[in-house]
Amino acid sequence: MQIQNDYIGDDKFTKLLEHYKCPAPLSLIRMRFAGAMCSPNLNLRPTDVIASLWSDGQEPRLQTKEEADLFFKFFMGFWDEIFRQVTSRKFKLPLHKIITGNDLVSTCRQRALDVEDGFLEGFWGGLEDADLPEDIAEIIDSISELVEAYGYLGNCTFTEKELNALSRTVTETDEMVNRCIDYVIENYALPRFKK
Repeated sequence: MQIQNDYIGDDKFTKLLEHYKCPAPLSLIRMRFAGAMCSPNLNLRPTDVIASLWSDGQEPRLQTKEEADLFFKFFMGFWDEIFRQVTSRKFKLPLHKIITGNDLVSTCRQRALDVEDGFLEGFWGGLEDADLPEDIAEIIDSISELVEAYGYLGNCTFTEKELNALSRTVTETDEMVNRCIDYVIENYALPRFKK
């Protein structure tokens, strides 16, 4: 795959998402793109993944060919940036900063969405089921279980004294998700890219 589009950066891309009323935040989109790159659905195209970010009937109305060209150029720039991270095995969850209990709750809730509606949704790419190697199927199941851990942490009641321990738990959960995704990239996606 030849990379042709430069990424405009997180700030400008976030403004683009706001302009086109994209309901998915940047963090979820980056995870969905990475998941789609690892997908067993070999017919999945970047344009399908981009379209999936809006509900049916809510897709942006691109008025001119020039607007459509720019829209897809900017999205493909982000796709290409994530592809670089995936192929170099540098794709990771973004770092989080937890100072307060609210930070912990919002981080966990966003992580649960990013991993489930992002990576896993992108990975399945519209498939109901796929014939996966046993190790990859187990890793995907593990990622689903880690989503449940984020969900639990995002809804638990805790005292400020427990915040440091729970913050470490979020960091450890992030590390497990990163290891699982890296395993899928190394052992499932990259061998297919090489073919």
